[in-house]
Amino acid sequence: MGRGKIEIKRIENNTNRQVTFCKRRNGLLKKAYELSVLCDAEVALVVFSSRGRVYEYSNNNGCSIKSTIERYKKATTDAANVCPTPEINAQFYQQESKKLRAQINMIENTNRNLLGEGLAPLNMKEMKQLENRLERGITRIRSKKHEMILAETEDLQKREMELENENNFLRAKIAETERQQELSMVNGQEYNALQAYYNRNVLNLMEDRTTYPRLAEAKILRLG
Repeated sequence: MGRGKIEIKRIENNTNRQVTFCKRRNGLLKKAYELSVLCDAEVALVVFSSRGRVYEYSNNNGCSIKSTIERYKKATTDAANVCPTPEINAQFYQQESKKLRAQINMIENTNRNLLGEGLAPLNMKEMKQLENRLERGITRIRSKKHEMILAETEDLQKREMELENENNFLRAKIAETERQQELSMVNGQEYNALQAYYNRNVLNLMEDRTTYPRLAEAKILRLG
């Protein structure tokens, strides 16, 4: 079985942490030695344990590790003097600005070509590529326009159905209102006719009572 992957975090157990430190320290010293021998490199290694003990390695021909540290200081100082940080930043920004200007010019030329301008520098191959690019763009535009037309048509059809339903509802409501009005008119006419008939009969009864009292009593009984 292969070695399991170890999570890189602080080992809480003191014994395990000390054992791991010893193993990995020895492995680090071994790698430093192999690097110096195989690659003929000057290597200096300093390790401090959690208890403050120092472990160091140097292959500087038996000299102290301090000589390697002094060499490192001198190298970093010379590099800083040769190319200071502000100059490095200035060069970097100049290069980036030059790249951006080139990209802007290229985009502007491309836009002019798409509008049919500035075509003189183009050769036949570039003209063909530009034509294909325009055709692909037109195809995408037409496809998008067709989708928008279909979507608008569906919305209009949906709105038409809603308006038709509202219209049918209003027509039914108007018809119901008219029917109620006609019914009310018919009932009113019938009531008026009955009222007129009753009034005529009462008037006749009053006249008959004056002229023919017995006949009037008989009519009253029939009406009752």
